[in-house]
Amino acid sequence: MITVVGTGTGAPLPPDAGAALAGAGLVVGGRRHLAAATTMPDTAERVVLGPLAPALDAIEQFLEKPADQGRVVVLASGDPGFFGIVRALAERFGAERLEVHPGVSSVATAFARLGLTWDDAVVVSAHGRDLRTAVNVCRAHPKVAVLTGPGAGPAELGAALRSSGRVLVVASALGAGADSGVASASGTGSGAASNAGATPSTASTPGAGTGPASTSGSGAGTGTRSGTGSAPAPDSGPVSHSGERERVERVTPAEAAARDWGPAVSVVLCLDESRVLSPVRTIAGPPPGPAQWALEEGEFTHRDSMITKFEVRALALARLGPRLGEHVWDIGAGSGSVAVECARLGAAVTAVEKTLDGVERIRANAAAHGVDVTAVHGAAPTVLSDLPDPDAVFIGGGGRELPAIVTACARRARRSVVVAMAALDRVPAVRDALVAAGLDCDGVLLQSSRLAPLPGDVTRLAATNPVFLLWGVRPPVRSEGVAQ
Repeated sequence: MITVVGTGTGAPLPPDAGAALAGAGLVVGGRRHLAAATTMPDTAERVVLGPLAPALDAIEQFLEKPADQGRVVVLASGDPGFFGIVRALAERFGAERLEVHPGVSSVATAFARLGLTWDDAVVVSAHGRDLRTAVNVCRAHPKVAVLTGPGAGPAELGAALRSSGRVLVVASALGAGADSGVASASGTGSGAASNAGATPSTASTPGAGTGPASTSGSGAGTGTRSGTGSAPAPDSGPVSHSGERERVERVTPAEAAARDWGPAVSVVLCLDESRVLSPVRTIAGPPPGPAQWALEEGEFTHRDSMITKFEVRALALARLGPRLGEHVWDIGAGSGSVAVECARLGAAVTAVEKTLDGVERIRANAAAHGVDVTAVHGAAPTVLSDLPDPDAVFIGGGGRELPAIVTACARRARRSVVVAMAALDRVPAVRDALVAAGLDCDGVLLQSSRLAPLPGDVTRLAATNPVFLLWGVRPPVRSEGVAQ
């Protein structure tokens, strides 16, 4: 049997750890956890938790010994079943061999410090993972908790979210002699209730580092990712409090980007403070997906019927595959109907439109549907160089520049590009651009007829204008015949 004890947000160890440690033959944990484990026998073996694979090997070797050698005890930050070591232990040894004592996660603690619920929050781990997923979730949702890691801390997150209008709440050394209230960037503490809707200060914290953005770690694991595994992304707890007191600071993304946060960051909350309170939920986490998509044109404000028709949008959405954690471009967005639909399905969305009235129309449609869409005024392909890379791109306009726009988008899209055209003459050039970028190309001519009433309570079919829809999909990378 392997006993896993969640230590919450820091030392001392919880009461139920004492009995487990008293009968331990092998104790695995971070240095601070092992230092706090004063009740373990002097004869117990100790393994400092860094890279995960060696620790798992040590556990396996110990389990092969006679049972009278004692039990295996693993000490882990926060709730070890929440982005923690329980997953790796269950995969290696089986869930039936685990006895888990959960602690309070850093996410729960950080939201508690603000006086906010978190059943409606999206939690994303950036520990040992590509930060872009966390950034896209933060752009798309009003309440997000980001579990940080080396190279993916508050500074890096802030740099990527400078123009998002979000507020970052950086929780450091949680559980280490908590100060009351929440500090703003100017260092002024205040109660959580009064901070819920306040605007973050633009001053710097007295005494704070102003050096380059640093990595920030959280949890017991200090190893780096490797092919043999690494310490799991912990749900809470700094690597070492180093004598620091708990700090919960509200900053703008720009302020976060300018700070050296050190190794004690536990979790970063990314909030749209106008939407941190939501109705009572039945299902925790991200809101359920929309009940309908490919909405009627009347659901959007548009000019002179200049809008992607719902039949075209339906297939375009199917080929784009917008989802949580991804970024979609809508080029030549017009009314922004495709952009809004992608945002409703959970993606972070950037809509590019060359007319000012079009940009305002996109923003109005996004607000009407309660989603976040970044509207960029400018002409493609020139303006695209300043945008973060997309996972998928929809191109609904472009005129004579269309082949160049498709080429620019296809080179940067991670997964797919979808192009809608009314002009037959542009189809060959667009197809060539998709293929030249290494995408697998396919397409269809959509020509639908809608029911329309006639006098006498009868119905006719009214034809819509035909539209060509071409799409290119990036083929999976193959390594020794295996799709990656």
